[in-house]
Amino acid sequence: MVILLGNRHLNGYAEGIKGKTMSELISPIAYQIGVGGVGGFVVGYAVKKISKLVMILIGLAIITLLYLGASGILNINYDKLWEALSNFFVFLGDTVSWFASLIVSVLPFMGSFIAGFLLGFRFG
Repeated sequence: MVILLGNRHLNGYAEGIKGKTMSELISPIAYQIGVGGVGGFVVGYAVKKISKLVMILIGLAIITLLYLGASGILNINYDKLWEALSNFFVFLGDTVSWFASLIVSVLPFMGSFIAGFLLGFRFG
């Protein structure tokens, strides 16, 4: 679908942008989307690279704990473990509700940040 504009509309547009700086021309939403996308890409790329190292360290810690448990050096109190996990999940539920309200307040930035993050994580 093509929309034709008369010369009156185009001339008015051209006169409206004369003498304005780039920050006045680019709307704040477009700026947020650009910064969010680039920032998200950088963070996603870094997270993917760092997460590989973190997973190796977590794996080594689990292997060490399993060895210490099998050797009889370490005893696990499962009641305390389940209690700590349930407290963590209650805290996680409260955090998710707070985070949802935060996302709504900065939606353009967060949307582009998440899209950039996913691209950076994909290509990292």
